[in-house]
Amino acid sequence: MSFQPYPAGAPSLEPGNGAGRRAYFWQRRAGRRRYGVHLLLVVLTLITTSAMGARLALNFRSNRPAFDFERDLAALGDLWAQPWRIVDGLPFSLTLLMILLAHELGHYLACAYYRVDATLPYFLPAPTFIGTLGAFIRIRSPIYSKRMLFDIGIAGPLAGFVVLLPALAIGLAYSKVIPGIAQRGDLVFGTPPLQWLLERLIFPGVPSSDIYLHPVARAAWVGLFATALNLLPIGQLDGGHILYSLAGDRHRLLSRLFVLALLPIGYFYWEGWLVWAVLLLLFGMRHPSIYDPTPMDEGRRRLAWLALAVFLLCFTVAPIQPGLAS
Repeated sequence: MSFQPYPAGAPSLEPGNGAGRRAYFWQRRAGRRRYGVHLLLVVLTLITTSAMGARLALNFRSNRPAFDFERDLAALGDLWAQPWRIVDGLPFSLTLLMILLAHELGHYLACAYYRVDATLPYFLPAPTFIGTLGAFIRIRSPIYSKRMLFDIGIAGPLAGFVVLLPALAIGLAYSKVIPGIAQRGDLVFGTPPLQWLLERLIFPGVPSSDIYLHPVARAAWVGLFATALNLLPIGQLDGGHILYSLAGDRHRLLSRLFVLALLPIGYFYWEGWLVWAVLLLLFGMRHPSIYDPTPMDEGRRRLAWLALAVFLLCFTVAPIQPGLAS
């Protein structure tokens, strides 16, 4: 989610201490919502993710590596001649879109609860190996309470996690064992702790490198990665909002320390973390100030620990590496 900077001449506030649903009120902007734009982006993202999913499904049925870019790019052209085959990608695309939608609706419904002006989710179709760059909502009014910020920030990752957990379990149940399959192809995917735990339950004694993920499990893996990324306690990421709610003025220093922590991880494990560290340092560190002395209650502190547990279950130091075919 993204915030709009606080406008000059902010509206008057109702009395309150930041604890209640209507402690602070922002009048929603007048004007028609652009439902057509949201719908068009959803349809386009469904098409692009289904196209990628159709190739994943074919590779899965044929016991070929999940990603072989030279072969996959040629095969995607076949969809123009046989467009009905795109339906094979629906298990992947619908699973992925449901996880992304749950995450963004978590934010959106929390905003609606507090009467914070926010857009519906925008999906981002893209020619990536999963067919999308994700989704986001835009919050168009200020947030004056740290408790409101906390609730809106944490609602997305927890809602997404509730959807991806059964998706991962179901996807793993339909996965299969092929010795060394995870190391083949152009990309090798890391195994987050949650996936490792479920694999031990479903495939006892089988190493992760021998488990060929079903497209549904592959979509859940994307959800795991997106959840871990969003929960990084940095800047205006969801984890950054949670950190600001708890740490206040120390958010700036702590965010920079966590960015610095990404540097050795990026150097030794995955260079992508270096890219994220630079992007966050340049563009994502500033957080709008909230002047609210109300302390965080015990229930929200427990939820913060839950968010930390979710982050640790989803995070992997080396999420993507070149495969043997690269």
